[in-house]
Amino acid sequence: MEIIVNLDVMMAVRKVSSKELAKAIGITEANLSLLKRGKVKGVRFETLASICDYLECQPGDILEYRKASE
Repeated sequence: MEIIVNLDVMMAVRKVSSKELAKAIGITEANLSLLKRGKVKGVRFETLASICDYLECQPGDILEYRKASE
């Protein structure tokens, strides 16, 4: 099982920079970068909600589930 993070895609569609989003949602650019690359073990619902609010999207626009190849 794999969770794919499409945050960079949504940011590009909305023409939002990492610096702008990080400042708007109250996290560091370094932490946002880790999230964008899927290098985190989890994300707080509050953070996810802030991202969705700012980017005017749904959690499913940012996170995607892919079944592992068997």
